Amino acid sequence: MSEETGGASRMKGLLEHVAKQLVDDPSAVVVTEELDGDFVKLHLRVAEGDVGKVIGRGGRIAKAIRALLKVMATRDGTKVNLEID
Repeated sequence: MSEETGGASRMKGLLEHVAKQLVDDPSAVVVTEELDGDFVKLHLRVAEGDVGKVIGRGGRIAKAIRALLKVMATRDGTKVNLEID
């Protein structure tokens, strides 16, 4: 496993863990990743009723999650994008 893939896996694991703590239905949390060079695109899918919990009032929770992922990506020398589906 390359260092780049390891960084993406750590970001994916963090996102999955945080999302499962926020939602009412943790079994519905699905995180997928796409690698494009030094760019990692993470897709977060949760149950329909839990979308608001992951986004937060005014997008505050989503913004905080993106900030955490950005710190991890910067440390690994990559870039990250989070999409909440």
